[in-house]
Amino acid sequence: MTRTGRIWAAVTVAVVAAGLLLQVVVTARGHEGFYPDNPERVLNMFAYFTIQSNLLLGITLLMLVLQPDRPRGAVFNTLRLNGVLCIAVTGIVYNTVLAGLYDLKGLAVVTDFLLHTASPILGVLGWLLFGPRGAIDWRIAGWSIAYPLLWVVFTLVRGEFVGFYPYPFMDVGEHGYPRVLLNCLLIAVLFLALAAGATTLDRRLRRKTTVER
Repeated sequence: MTRTGRIWAAVTVAVVAAGLLLQVVVTARGHEGFYPDNPERVLNMFAYFTIQSNLLLGITLLMLVLQPDRPRGAVFNTLRLNGVLCIAVTGIVYNTVLAGLYDLKGLAVVTDFLLHTASPILGVLGWLLFGPRGAIDWRIAGWSIAYPLLWVVFTLVRGEFVGFYPYPFMDVGEHGYPRVLLNCLLIAVLFLALAAGATTLDRRLRRKTTVER
């Protein structure tokens, strides 16, 4: 990774960290919602796809910043791709489906921007501009779907036991399983399309970089 790429990655990590820390503060101060009291409120925060996707993005980028030249294996490359794809899905789904559902004020507005807009833009642009290239193949792309599928299964199973669903389109009590599963399928199609696009684009960008050298 180039020096500019490392700086971009470090800025993205800082944005993610600030967003997550502010979200902890906002969540801890509040009393509305399914869990009115702490520590349940703060712990439940980590059930959200937004939080997990930001964590994936931030942790994998931090590893690249601290050890940019270290050889990476299939596990890291899959998690790195997960970070990029999941943060892209977070930005797309939130800003097209969920943004208008919440009346945010104060610090919550800043947190919302950092986690749902700034980090998706920085994360995706950082990957497009700086890579690293050549870390994705169709096997990695295929494995990248495992994490979001596991998250969906976990969320639905947990919801059956505790009655909590992090997003309205996943609320089985309100919509029923057929509608919820259809919603999840549509998002899975979006994720797979992004994974296929990222794999194809990475190959083209890698060939372009090789030719220019």
